[in-house]
Amino acid sequence: MTVLHLADEGEAADLAAFLARLIHYDRAAATRLQVSGTTLAVFGRPPSFEVLAIRTARLVKPYEDGLDAALDVTVSAGELLESLDEAAATATVPAAVTGPPWAGLLPPRSGWQREPGLPPLDAVRTMVATAVAEFRSRTQELPAERRTRAELDRIGREIWSRPIGDSDLPVRAAHAAQALGFLRPARVATPDEEALGLYSSGAWLRLRTPYGSTAVRRTGLGALDVSVR
Repeated sequence: MTVLHLADEGEAADLAAFLARLIHYDRAAATRLQVSGTTLAVFGRPPSFEVLAIRTARLVKPYEDGLDAALDVTVSAGELLESLDEAAATATVPAAVTGPPWAGLLPPRSGWQREPGLPPLDAVRTMVATAVAEFRSRTQELPAERRTRAELDRIGREIWSRPIGDSDLPVRAAHAAQALGFLRPARVATPDEEALGLYSSGAWLRLRTPYGSTAVRRTGLGALDVSVR
């Protein structure tokens, strides 16, 4: 049995909130866990947004029971959430599951470079709210005979694929970040933190906040720079 010792109750609560949001969008959600040193990375893919979500947490120590290999396993998000003891700041790693296709194609761990063109946090939050309002308005105005899944998907693709500011990042990446609790108003940042940042590595774009990240692959690059882990 592998037990993860989180740094404190706050880390455990934030991880629990992230897992609960994943399960809200997919009751059978899977998560891929990777531990390197005292950093836990949790990957998920909410189906409604078509982006990869990443939440990291600080650990007191990587493992109990003297394991010395790096942890890398795909598990049930629901079972991981059930195993979390927020008061003790621990989580027991559930049995591995057969991962969905996305779990084998993760962004690279290194090589990230800062990208220009991303507006400030408040402007991004406003853009997401505007896009949500537009989607609701346009879909509600459709006559009943045109309110089909295909038409709703068409409107959604048009809205969520728009670039944010002068960047290549699609609105859906920020929409997912908002839904997952990553676009909260900035807390007091340390010198190493930023309220919002956009980074690229190969075909990947990553929207990073102090609370988590969302990552998408740039369009038009085919299968280039896929990182299989």
